[in-house]
Amino acid sequence: MSQRSSELKAQGIDVINMSVGEPDFDTPDHIKEAAIQAVRDNYSRYSPVPGYPALRKAIAEKLKRENGLSYDAQQIIVSNGAKQSVCNAIMALVDAGDEVIIPAPYWVSYPQMVLLAEGTPVVVEAPIEQDFKITPEQLEAAITERTRALILCSPSNPTGSVYSREELAALAQVVARHERVIVIADEIYEHINYVGAHESIAQFADIRDRVVIINGVSKAYAMTGWRIGFMAAPEWIVKGCNKLQGQYTSGPCSVSQKAAEAAYTGPQECVEQMRQAFERRRDLIVRLAREVPGWEVREPQGAFYLFPRVSAYFGKHDGVRVINSSTDLAMYLLEVGHVATVAGDAFGSPDCLRMSYATSDANIEEAMRRIRQTLARLA
Repeated sequence: MSQRSSELKAQGIDVINMSVGEPDFDTPDHIKEAAIQAVRDNYSRYSPVPGYPALRKAIAEKLKRENGLSYDAQQIIVSNGAKQSVCNAIMALVDAGDEVIIPAPYWVSYPQMVLLAEGTPVVVEAPIEQDFKITPEQLEAAITERTRALILCSPSNPTGSVYSREELAALAQVVARHERVIVIADEIYEHINYVGAHESIAQFADIRDRVVIINGVSKAYAMTGWRIGFMAAPEWIVKGCNKLQGQYTSGPCSVSQKAAEAAYTGPQECVEQMRQAFERRRDLIVRLAREVPGWEVREPQGAFYLFPRVSAYFGKHDGVRVINSSTDLAMYLLEVGHVATVAGDAFGSPDCLRMSYATSDANIEEAMRRIRQTLARLA
């Protein structure tokens, strides 16, 4: 979708891109200044494979301060984005034939990473009626003697759903009964949360030593291009990931690490300002999306995505084109309405579309106007 959007833009067509999963804000100035100073201070050489000690210490302090979780620097490894952190965990933990439980809707890369590790993705469907969240009963039913991990993303990409403390506690009770199962908790959208303080599944003592926390600076601090993520986990897992990372990327960018250190140790008002902007945009797009005939919309509790069920349009046509899937609908909205979305097929939920509202209020309003106008052509 991104490539096709670029092609249309190159033809002079005004495309509103709601397919991209990154904040539209600039990186805060104090973070940029830290990077500039790092260049002046000649942070231009290889960094330690797991990241600079000062950054790992800052991450440990963040986890204690914000999450009430105690980690030391030896339990943290910094990588080239949270995406590498997720992949490191999977590659280090999963052997050929191991099963990894992945709730659907899921982020597109999870199943592919499991396949790269020669594991078997076990997809558990969490429909819109469950607010896109799996139940303890579903988790228990999916676990076998070959289950090695559960990947849990909260707040969620693509749905924006957030697991409550009570829901996480119930899932943790299931995991506690299966000693081989590791939880890979992707918490990259932690600070883009509209329901209060973030809840981590690592808070539960009976599974704490089997939780891998994944996080980073990309979403909360508008630092997607800086490529800094981290893993906080039991030391034996971190050591394995350190060996792995040392062979295929080594340490992440030195200047980016100093910028990330400033993000974690500096003023945090910027995080709340961006969160408030996202919440305002969430309210706007939910209201407008609920005015689209046939769309079923749940209010996201975090992240910056809307994930409406759009299957009411399957089988409809405009006299030339027939909509048979969310992929067809996404392409129709792009080529006819000039709004880029992402088909739910990519996330394991073929009845839905993902729309990013990490864009201006004006773009949201115009995009939804175009979508209503375009869908009105279908009968």
